[in-house]
Amino acid sequence: MLELGAKFLLSYFIGSIMGSMVMGRLSGGVDIRTMGSGNAGGTNALRTQGWGFALGVMIIDIGKGVAGTAYVPMLNLPLIGTSPEVSREWLTLTCAAAAVVGHVWPMWHRFRGGKGAATLIGTLGVLQSGLLLPVLGVWVLALLLTGYVGLSTMLAGIAAPLYLATTRLPEDQPIFIYCVAMAMYLVFSHRSNIRRMLAGEENRVTKAMLLRKGRDR
Repeated sequence: MLELGAKFLLSYFIGSIMGSMVMGRLSGGVDIRTMGSGNAGGTNALRTQGWGFALGVMIIDIGKGVAGTAYVPMLNLPLIGTSPEVSREWLTLTCAAAAVVGHVWPMWHRFRGGKGAATLIGTLGVLQSGLLLPVLGVWVLALLLTGYVGLSTMLAGIAAPLYLATTRLPEDQPIFIYCVAMAMYLVFSHRSNIRRMLAGEENRVTKAMLLRKGRDR
């Protein structure tokens, strides 16, 4: 259990390295948490700083998920070693989840992070790369129909366990449980978007919509 706890914390620490803060430092001290929606994720980075900045943010945030999932579980940590009673599969899933949690609540940045989507994509790319296409497809379709980035992200997250339930159960039950938990966490991290949508105050990307109504907000 010592190995599990130590690697969970290490993945969490990696997840706490915010791509937007790294890019902000490289761009002269920009803090996007003081701009736009106040969120430290890729969507706010795009809206406030443009494509180049947002691309850097996404690469870092996705990379955190990859590192926490693919590399941390394999490490032979000094004085800790490998615990034979710990399932390698569940260790990997735990480290993946820790990276996502670190992104949403980063200890390095006063627990003010993003909403977890990019880092979650990085973990899924390692755990079950076949999920990426259907998840991306749902995200794009939802954006084209609604114009809401947050709603599209939540629906894409929910699509992952639904896709596994119809194609990979019972063989891939652990990854299915992980995807269910992460979908719920993704909805939780987007609760402010849900409140704004219910109040009619959520921004739409109307240029991306198939049926445009009104103007960009």
